[in-house]
Amino acid sequence: MSYFLPESAPVLTAARGLALAHPGIVEVNSAPLYLRARAADPARRVALVSGGGSGHEPLHTGLLGRGGLDAVCPGEVFASPHNRQIYEASAAVAKSAGVLLIVKNYTGDVINFQIAAERLRHDGIPVATVLVDDDLATDSADSATGRRGTAATVVVEKLLGAAADRGASLQELQELGTRVVAQSRSVAVAARAQTSPTTTAPAFTLEPGVLDYGVGIHGERGIRTIARPSVDDLVRRMTDDLIDALPEGSDEVLALVNGLGATTELELHAVSSLLHDRLTERGLRPAVTIAGTYTAALDMAGFSLTLTRLDEGWVDLWTAPTETPLTLPRTVRPAGTSAAPAAAPAAQAPAPAATAGAAGGRIVLDRYAEVVAQVRDNLTKLDQLVGDGDFGDNLSGGVRRAVRLADETGIEGTAALAEAFLNDVGGTSGPLFGLFFKDLASAEPGDGQAPSVAALAEAAAAASAAINRVGGARVGDCTLVDALVPAAESLAAAAAGEPAGELAEAPLTTAAQAAIRGALSTASLRPRRGRASYVGDHALGVPDPGALAVALVFTTLAEVHEPTWATRLPAPGHLTTI
Repeated sequence: MSYFLPESAPVLTAARGLALAHPGIVEVNSAPLYLRARAADPARRVALVSGGGSGHEPLHTGLLGRGGLDAVCPGEVFASPHNRQIYEASAAVAKSAGVLLIVKNYTGDVINFQIAAERLRHDGIPVATVLVDDDLATDSADSATGRRGTAATVVVEKLLGAAADRGASLQELQELGTRVVAQSRSVAVAARAQTSPTTTAPAFTLEPGVLDYGVGIHGERGIRTIARPSVDDLVRRMTDDLIDALPEGSDEVLALVNGLGATTELELHAVSSLLHDRLTERGLRPAVTIAGTYTAALDMAGFSLTLTRLDEGWVDLWTAPTETPLTLPRTVRPAGTSAAPAAAPAAQAPAPAATAGAAGGRIVLDRYAEVVAQVRDNLTKLDQLVGDGDFGDNLSGGVRRAVRLADETGIEGTAALAEAFLNDVGGTSGPLFGLFFKDLASAEPGDGQAPSVAALAEAAAAASAAINRVGGARVGDCTLVDALVPAAESLAAAAAGEPAGELAEAPLTTAAQAAIRGALSTASLRPRRGRASYVGDHALGVPDPGALAVALVFTTLAEVHEPTWATRLPAPGHLTTI
């Protein structure tokens, strides 16, 4: 969030901070404001100058230095720099063969850079301009302004910086920059607008479940609002639009995945993998793939994709060394290599005891998968109140793995859940649920029938003991044990023939009720185990998500094997809502 900019001179203050962090590379001129590189390659004959509104960092300032730009002119947030900034910065760093101005195609930038160029020519300084206009969302014959300049600016500045260090002339640099721009296209999407530094509120509002497609880097709304697809489908759509907009040429491309400020590295690298796959499907070879935040829109939650068709020699320019605050990835993928993961070891054949005719177990697995899908968001919200918010996703992901495992190998029921959670689900809850499911799997008779009450009682008690040995949790610690132990005790009582009131004929439903009561009781407990223990009294009033998930296992068993009696149990969505 953009909450922490100084009220007075925020851009100048940030510029000074950058210079403090990189004292051998960057120096600041305060009036007018511009940043300049302290050193340049002695072979450089032309200075490179760029700039634009602040809020896009590390764009421009990150590429200041040897192998990059000679000067950068930052405007106020999302506002173009004044022509005096550009003129004085250019005059200060001009080389023997002149100055090349790199300009993003926004009206304010274009006007001020053009005025600065006129002033430089009047002084006898050779000057030329490269206009970056890569945003395909604004490619319309009805617009006299033309396409916006966005993340392809990073590619242009890097390639031109390397070429300038090789002694290229002003004309050669302008021609190279123009070709790079012509062979580059970008498109961006957003799920949330940037935060206004003035109001500390989002600049515009998007309803849940939608995306703005074709947003700009100054927080401009997209060309359309779309229902949020899967990320795979979204990347496919964006990639297809980019390829269709690119001019014909080499099948070798540079692929840039750029975060708009609030998108995590995890997301960006995942998108880059999907992009790579789609490019290869379309017959293109991504020689260079870059993922990171390079052209931000303050803290907008979104990302852009940029493709550049590569000409001969451009890869060498990309891999040329730099001494700049931002270090761009320079690894190039040789022809014929793949980004695919290493092949996983062949799955072992499941043990006969786990696979023999467990039709009933598969029904339990499928029903539990439905229940978890319904309540995932509820469990996530509960975990956000008392922990780190990952429980809903971890549980849902583990159950989905179990379903895939059952489909692919024939392992059924809780055996598939046990294998998935023990082997593939991390965190605290994953392996503990694996122990729980492993013992429950031992109770399944393998003939499609309901497990016996005695077997379930023994399995639940064994799971409780195992979890206690591993993690030390006991009843009252506000963990999944608070639901598991009451269910185990209820089953043990039923197995021993002890009376169970009006539900004496429904031991699974009775056990589910006991688990539910135990799970709900955790709302009154101060957690003593797990991450919830770190938040102290803030956890009071919130039932433990793990305990609820255990209660839902027993609810599922009751729904499958005692469907008439199980109608007395609360609906999963109601149970997990506070």
